[in-house]
Amino acid sequence: MSNWLRNVALATSTTAAVAIFALAAFPTAGQAPGYRARRMADGHPDLNGIWQAVNTANWDLQTHYARPALAVRPVGVEATMVPAAPVLAFGAVGGVPAGLGVVEGEDIPYLPAAAAKKKENGDNWLARDPEIKCFQPGVPRATYMPYPFQIVQGTNTVTMAYEFANAVRTIDIGGKERANTDSWMGRSNGRWEGETLVVDVTDFNDQTWFDRAGNFHSDALHVVERYTAASPDHLIYEATIEDPKVFTRPWKIRMPLYRRFEPNAQVFEYNCPPFVEELMYGKLRKTPLPVVEDFRKWYNDVLPSDRRN
Repeated sequence: MSNWLRNVALATSTTAAVAIFALAAFPTAGQAPGYRARRMADGHPDLNGIWQAVNTANWDLQTHYARPALAVRPVGVEATMVPAAPVLAFGAVGGVPAGLGVVEGEDIPYLPAAAAKKKENGDNWLARDPEIKCFQPGVPRATYMPYPFQIVQGTNTVTMAYEFANAVRTIDIGGKERANTDSWMGRSNGRWEGETLVVDVTDFNDQTWFDRAGNFHSDALHVVERYTAASPDHLIYEATIEDPKVFTRPWKIRMPLYRRFEPNAQVFEYNCPPFVEELMYGKLRKTPLPVVEDFRKWYNDVLPSDRRN
């Protein structure tokens, strides 16, 4: 084994141990000691506000080390990976930052065939990740994408508005109905358990992922979310994930969410469907735009000389 690979293995195992300790270090939902959130008129905790996760879960739910890109290719040197040609031009911007996992115990309990598909997804990220096509992100991924979201709380409903793809869902408090059809964001029914908003989400399609690492689910996905205020400016978020077609048992993610309290904080529109029209439908043009197959040719022929190495 090369020194580089040995160092990566050591760093990964060390980071995983730190991640497990870190997850155990902050309280679970319903265990925020000594804090009672301010109340709405109906007596329930007030969770209104603009919130955002500050982590790398959208890249990978599990602990991961930095790498040059999500799409990589091997080269001749042992254990050396470089960005795949389609993403090479991004340089450091296209890299994957290291991060602690948010999965309790660090293990995602895939069935054997599903584990193989997860690896396939990761190897084919550019072609398969629904985020690239601007599909609605689904639950729980919408919560920890690198964009803020807003909670608007009423008596009988709670609305969550997300920046990415303008996704919105309405949580029916006390509801028990199922959706007429499956969808990206599913059907959300909620209830209050003391300080915690519990959301039962069902009726998903199978067109969303949990992250860019290829973690996926089927249309049998069932998610139970828990939102608990742990201070005026942060929530504890938990999501228990169950899908008997993909996983051997339920598993859980947990993370803090932080209030955006700038005076002018707001959720902007990231209306990305127009941004991916060429990617998805450009081949239908009467005269398709030229595609540069060889990045090095573009680099040498198009990029100004003063921007080259």
